[in-house]
This record gives sequence, C-alpha cells and structure tokens, in this order.
Amino acid sequence: MSRFWGQSRHALLHCICPLLTQSGHHRPNLISYKTGVALNLTVEGYVRRRDFIKVIAGSMAVWPLAARAQQPEQVRRIGVLMSDVAEDSEGQARLTAFVQALQQLGWTDGRNVRIDIRWGGADADRHRRYAAELVTLAPDVIFATTTPVVAALQQATRTVPIVFAAVVDPVGAGFVTNLAQPGGNTTGFALYEYGVSGKWLALLKEIAPNVTRAAVVRDPSTASGIGQLAAIQAVAPSLGIELTPLDVRDESELERAVALFARKPNGGIIITASPTARMNRQQVIALVAQHRLPTVYPFRYFATDGGLMCYGPNVIEQFRFAADYISRVLKGEKPADLPVQAPAKYELVINLKTAKALGLTVPPMLLARADEVIE
Repeated sequence: MSRFWGQSRHALLHCICPLLTQSGHHRPNLISYKTGVALNLTVEGYVRRRDFIKVIAGSMAVWPLAARAQQPEQVRRIGVLMSDVAEDSEGQARLTAFVQALQQLGWTDGRNVRIDIRWGGADADRHRRYAAELVTLAPDVIFATTTPVVAALQQATRTVPIVFAAVVDPVGAGFVTNLAQPGGNTTGFALYEYGVSGKWLALLKEIAPNVTRAAVVRDPSTASGIGQLAAIQAVAPSLGIELTPLDVRDESELERAVALFARKPNGGIIITASPTARMNRQQVIALVAQHRLPTVYPFRYFATDGGLMCYGPNVIEQFRFAADYISRVLKGEKPADLPVQAPAKYELVINLKTAKALGLTVPPMLLARADEVIE
C-alpha cells in the first residue's frame, strides 16, 4: 500500500509540475489557489516534495466542498388561489402583503420559491378549474382565500397542504375538525365568529336611530351567509328593527332588490361578507347612496371607498399571518398541527363625509370608539 501511494505521489509531481521534479529548475514559490498566498516550498532550489503534496492533497479535499456550496438552492412551489380578479385593488393589496411577508421570512419568488397565482373572482366554475390546475402542478402548499375557494380546493385534494385566510366558520364549513386541532390537510385564519354580524345591526341603529327596517344583503351561493343572517336576526327584536333578507347573486339583482326596499321610509342596509359584495363594492356604495340608505359594511375597504361605516377584522393582516403558516409548512410542519386562528381585534371605521351626505349626525360616543375616522 505504501509503495502504491509512494508511486502515486511521485506520479502526481511528475504530472503536475515536471520541471520542478525533473529539470532541477528553480521555482522558489507556489501560489495556493485557496488563499492566493505565495507558499515557500523550496530548499536550495528544489521543491520539498512532502510539502508540495500536502498543498495539492488539501486543495483536492476542498473541491467537493466547493462543489456542494455552488449547488443551487432548492426551489419550493406555492400555489395561490385568490377570490378576487387581478384588476381589483384590494386583491392586489392583499397579495402584495402576503408576498412581502414571505420575503421577510426568507422566501423570495424566483430564488428559492415559485409562486403560481390564479385569480378566481366570484366565479365558482373558475374556482373549481383553477383548484384542479394548481393541484396538478404538485405544489408544496396552497394558499387559498374565502370559503368558496377553500371548498373547491378540498374537492380537488385531500393531501396537498392548504392554508386559508378570510374564511367564515371553517368548522361549520367542514374544512377543519376543530379550531385547536384542525386535522386533515387544511388550516388557516378565520374571518370572524357569526356573533360579530349582530354588531353590524346595533351599529346601524346607533348611527341612524330612525331606522326601523333593515335589509340584509347576502349571496345565497355562500354558505356563511346563513350564519351571518341568523346572528343578525337574533338581535333584531331587541333593537326594534324589522329585517328583510335580500338574496343577490349579481349587480342587476342587487339594483332591483334595493330599489324595491327603498320605497318605504326608515330603512337601512347591512352588507354581509361575500366575494360578490367585495367585487361589486363600488356599485353597492353608489346604489345605497342614490337611495340615501345608511349602510354598515363588514370591512374597512368599503368605508375607504365611500361607504358609511364598517366593523370587521383587518384582512390584509390575515394575509401576512398566513405567510408565516406557509413558511412553517415549507419547513416541515403539518396543517393538522397548526391551530386555526381568529382575529384578535376588529376595526370600526366611520366615513364622516358620507354621514354628512346622508344628513346623519354621528354620536360623539360612537366617534370616540372609532379606530379610524375618514373626513
């Protein structure tokens, strides 16, 4: 064995630097490729063969380590199915918050993660089609927004991890077993409990005391609309308000229903949470303003777009939180072990400009409770 290695070292010297070992020519220094430092390995004009071999052997040992260091970082895949259209400003704001939160957690699109985004809008057929399409891409995890989108994804897969945001009653919808231990392949962030819906009616009565009739606008294709209406019905008698449910699926149905309701005095409107209401919010706000109907909405963006008042969670914050769950799943945690979380805070936003246009004087106590007042 020693003879073999002795021959190998000799061969190595002859192959790499025959002038140094055969000709006797003087080369006083060698340059280490590892450090760029001149190495004095000569004695009286000849290379000290033992030292030279150590340098070469050390360099060869580093090569596989350097090769491993140059290996490209593994690229993970995230599917995203939004319940907005790409042109919607609120949808873009939500997606931007999600992507930025991922970057802060070390996941950058195009570097170590690929994000495949689909915009389903309020179209159930597109939800199903895009859900199946994303699953065929074999993502590591899928991020989904709102109840209809999660329902479509769960029909498409029971194995790919799903993290959701802006879902009302995930237990009642059958997405998770319970909030603390979701089970299965799905977890995320619940929008609110149904009891919050009753607060909308109380706020309507507070800002418009003359209201004795309230229309509750809901999308019948959204299962959560039933629970929201039930919570509102539970508080209506104590407030002395007669309720009129309005089931609307599109803008034309909404126009007819609101126009009919507005024929009688002392009316107000509650807009329940649904993708349809969000997608058509500009039309909704303009319609109720036309009929001079005080209206309470479920989210801040309604008030910033000209609606009278809103009370609900910060949805964009949920998208940031969802990015953390996505990161944890990518690092090996299971959705079944990540509890579903509910909002810790609800925002009350009042648009004083709209109140003035409706001839309403906002009570000082209500103004004092507001998290934001738009003037």
